[in-house]
Amino acid sequence: MTAPLPVRPPAEPATEKAPRTSGRKPPSRLLAPLRQTGQLFALALAVARAVFRRPFQVREFIEQFWFVASVTILPAALVSIPFGAVIALQVGSLTEQLGAQSFTGGASVLAVIQQASPLIVALLIAGAAGSAICADLGSRKIREELDAMEVMGVSPVQRLVVPRVLATMFVAVLLNGLVSVVGTLGGYFFNVIMQGGTPGAYLASFSALAQLPDLYVGELKALIFGFIAGIVASYRGLNPRGGPKGVGDAVNQSVVITFMLLFAVNMVLTAIYLQIVPPKGG
Repeated sequence: MTAPLPVRPPAEPATEKAPRTSGRKPPSRLLAPLRQTGQLFALALAVARAVFRRPFQVREFIEQFWFVASVTILPAALVSIPFGAVIALQVGSLTEQLGAQSFTGGASVLAVIQQASPLIVALLIAGAAGSAICADLGSRKIREELDAMEVMGVSPVQRLVVPRVLATMFVAVLLNGLVSVVGTLGGYFFNVIMQGGTPGAYLASFSALAQLPDLYVGELKALIFGFIAGIVASYRGLNPRGGPKGVGDAVNQSVVITFMLLFAVNMVLTAIYLQIVPPKGG
């Protein structure tokens, strides 16, 4: 008979040590917004430098200028009429309560030229043209067209981004003049016809309170707002995530980010203007 083999006790299962978690988020997630902000400013600086480089894409600029103007002229004119009317009616009602009806025209026109007109133009450009620019660049990115351009030695910023940003800036400046005129005429009509004001008092108050720097700051705001709308739309279009769905998300993000930046920059510019330029007669 053979001796039985010794039975070994079962080995204890190895226990893996769970990794220690400190409860803190990874640094990459915390720094992502700051990194994206830096990339946005870097793109703005690259566009500003590429504007003066040659060759300048004249044909692309003309095509983008026509596209941005065609999708924003009619909406801007239609929006400025009720916007000017609402401002005229509200200001007229307030001045009537204060017993200063003679200043209705000047107050309403200044509100349209300094604040309403640049914001209307910028919001329309960001919503209509900016979303289209972001979708166009995003679709080119996911089709790897931009990567192919870089391989061939063509800068996507100079070839595609610069003409679009310049187009939004020039269209914003021109549309600001159109919206200012239409909004002023709308406010004049509603103040004189619906509130019983006199044309002479309306024009006299405007000439007594308004000055040329008011128009200059409106045009400057439109130029800056157009630059912001073009840069944000281009940045989000150049950096989509997740294929076609990421392009749609980038379009929505570009519009929201542009709106937030516009109101913040408008507050800063208005505060600076009121400190630098004294009111007429002050």
